[in-house]
Amino acid sequence: MGKVILSGKGRRWLMKGHPWAYRDDVAESSGTQGELVPVEDPNGHPMGWGLYSTASRIAVRLVTSDSTQPNRAFWSERMRRAVERRRQLGMLDEAGCCRLLSGDADGFPGMVVDRYAKTLVLQSGCQGSDRMRDFIVELLLEALPFEPDAIVDRSDASVRKLEKLDPIVETLRGSVEGPVLARDGDLLFEVDVFQGHKTGHYLDQSLNRRAAARRAEGGRVLDAFSYDGLFGLHAALAGAEQVVCLEQNKGACERILANAERNGLLDRIKVERVDCMKDMRARAEREERYELVVVDPPAFARSKKEVAGAERGYVELNRRAFDLVPAGGAIVSASCSYNVSPADFVKFIGRAANLAGRDVWLEELTKAAPDHPHLVTLPESDYLKCAFLRVG
Repeated sequence: MGKVILSGKGRRWLMKGHPWAYRDDVAESSGTQGELVPVEDPNGHPMGWGLYSTASRIAVRLVTSDSTQPNRAFWSERMRRAVERRRQLGMLDEAGCCRLLSGDADGFPGMVVDRYAKTLVLQSGCQGSDRMRDFIVELLLEALPFEPDAIVDRSDASVRKLEKLDPIVETLRGSVEGPVLARDGDLLFEVDVFQGHKTGHYLDQSLNRRAAARRAEGGRVLDAFSYDGLFGLHAALAGAEQVVCLEQNKGACERILANAERNGLLDRIKVERVDCMKDMRARAEREERYELVVVDPPAFARSKKEVAGAERGYVELNRRAFDLVPAGGAIVSASCSYNVSPADFVKFIGRAANLAGRDVWLEELTKAAPDHPHLVTLPESDYLKCAFLRVG
């Protein structure tokens, strides 16, 4: 069995509660790829058990600070707790969708499992979660109140390169024939679990989409960076007069139209395959106006080094959004960049408002839905910011 011995700095870091020990925080280490190893301080005192990586800058991800080695009962209880929490949130309807397991925040480092109706899609991001994959699936099947139709492994995210892991896309159980259909509130939508973004969809915005839709009744809506169009489709369901969805991905554009037809919304949904930033600028020059504009771009800052560039991007994007909204209109602006803090995101929006010459009020700043839990000692689990703005 391997072992990790922390440096003094590493000991102090873990004592603050953060569950990751970085390579620079380790004095000595040994272990195989993804092995569960004991973690000790510089004096040999136990600090817990964690999943070891032979490649990543994150040398070990702590799973417990107890000196007793985790056994099957330990992991089973942890899985039961995660699934039970989703049940308490009302998210286990068999036709619905939710995140069942949220990686380190749920105590399963590196492993995400999303549910689209009765199809489960997992995504492993570290050596430890790869090694535990089949065991985690076994525990999940025991904890779920229903039998899944299919389980798909979509472990093909770029973060795996940091762990020197190859991409994996395979069906582990059952079969998937055609698009997977799931419900998000009153909306029935399709998911491409093999080629769609992430596990096929973005579930973290589920509550924010419904909140945005309540601002859409009777108005025109622009949904920029629309992906599968769920902000726009929810707005149409809530009574928007017309919704324009802007998206570059061809497959996503096709799914927006399919979902619009499936929900009887085709007459109010228009899809345009465009570069969103350029298109929004052109619409402003044509003096188009929308009572609600949604901007939900991909992450602009995947590292601290990219924050300066992200600032320029968020300021420019929100400035274009302000140009498209009449007085009294609303903007819903999101950032999924963990490296951009909530305070900085609001500051960027303020700079955009100033450049646009508009009075803007922040009515609410929300985060991800509760099936994407924020572990308070792991700030990386609190990444999504969604600003609900009123424009004067």
